[in-house]
Amino acid sequence: MNSPRIFISAAHKSSGKTTISIGLCAAFRSRGKNVRPFKKGPDYIDPIWLSHAAKSPCYNLDFYTSDTDEILDTLFFHSRNSDISIIEGNKGLYDGLDLDGSNSNAALAVLSKTPVVLVIDTRGMTRGIAPLILGYQAFDPEIRIAGVILNNVGGSRHQEKLQNVIEHYTDATVVGAVHNNPKLHLPERHLGLKPGNEYGEVEEKINEIGSIIATQVELDRIMEIAASAAAINRHFPPESRTDPGKTLRIAIARDAAFNFYYQNDLDAFAECGAELIEIDTLHDTKLPDNIDGLFIGGGFPETQMEKLAANTALRTEIYNKIESGLPAYAECGGLMYLSKGIEWQDKKAEMVGIIAGDTVMHKKPQGRGYVRMKKTAAFPWPQKSTASKVIKAHEFHYSSLDNLLDAGEFAFQVLRGTGIDGEYDGIVYKNLFACYTHQRNTRNNPWVENFTSFIRSTINH
Repeated sequence: MNSPRIFISAAHKSSGKTTISIGLCAAFRSRGKNVRPFKKGPDYIDPIWLSHAAKSPCYNLDFYTSDTDEILDTLFFHSRNSDISIIEGNKGLYDGLDLDGSNSNAALAVLSKTPVVLVIDTRGMTRGIAPLILGYQAFDPEIRIAGVILNNVGGSRHQEKLQNVIEHYTDATVVGAVHNNPKLHLPERHLGLKPGNEYGEVEEKINEIGSIIATQVELDRIMEIAASAAAINRHFPPESRTDPGKTLRIAIARDAAFNFYYQNDLDAFAECGAELIEIDTLHDTKLPDNIDGLFIGGGFPETQMEKLAANTALRTEIYNKIESGLPAYAECGGLMYLSKGIEWQDKKAEMVGIIAGDTVMHKKPQGRGYVRMKKTAAFPWPQKSTASKVIKAHEFHYSSLDNLLDAGEFAFQVLRGTGIDGEYDGIVYKNLFACYTHQRNTRNNPWVENFTSFIRSTINH
């Protein structure tokens, strides 16, 4: 099947590829196109913006947590009915973990047979753009740089100089020149972009970006490049899932404090026979009735800590429910919320308190990047006998969990990363499992299936 798609990458990090990707999603959507966004790597914030812009869920493609077949299956399955799929890279085109670039953006472009549109930050640049483009074209002959978008252009004169240089020295095709414009700037936060679902005027901002990009990028040329992508042929065996039984009711925190969720994880809950019921930890005073479990993902609870603290009714109910044995899973921000309190910017706020430790925010990241975690004997969820004892995941937290009293047992031994104390992660208390690690539901780590199976086991007992 030939699904039109492009890979938006850049010469280096912070070149503006996210803003341009958001703008392209919005611009094509305003033309009535069915747009499907994808994001390379472990990222929550960019996908929130891309999903809003495309009005379509964004899926992550990551070499570290998924194998190549799973990446291709994800891309094929979720792009099959789209008019155009837009894959946004992370960092620079050739940047990656390994010397050979096996997990780089370029490797994903080659694997997925997707033409690249290279975004170049042109601030302070004129003739020097030519060797940069020539180098990126020559470095890997398997990469097809089908177009170049000039970003942060200083004006019409600057644009003319750049285009003349590119035309004279290279065979690259310029498909857009986006001028420096404060209206294109996205709000920042210590983990990167401010989440779109927390940004009150998100629709207005996205539409504004889309309108600007539509006037400065040749959308018809972008569509032609996307249409030239080679076909991806994947074959899916018929579903052979058994009926999981009773539909589980799982409360999930989704609000301004907690919003870090992977779309494929959310999809997996439905496949495992679970209904996710959203709760607002800032305003809801009680949990939904008759829930079987609780899931609190990552986010920015420190920015909402006064509102979270003020909602004593919900905090008390969550404490009592977990103490009474409600199966619960919390990641990063969720772990912070379940601690005794959060300390940030010389202020303290009381949290749920089921975890006997204090969350302290720092100016620099305390844990950042990919992790490898080995499951200990205390790992609480049932799993297949063939399941790997080591999982690959990621973490990114500016907080630490201090003054941890009687942590009990840990579910993870840290092989790479930081976790809670540099050696362990994953507090297990009764039916609660709380960690700094962000898991992704993959074939190698079907954590949603494990979690829902655990919930069912507690019900059956």
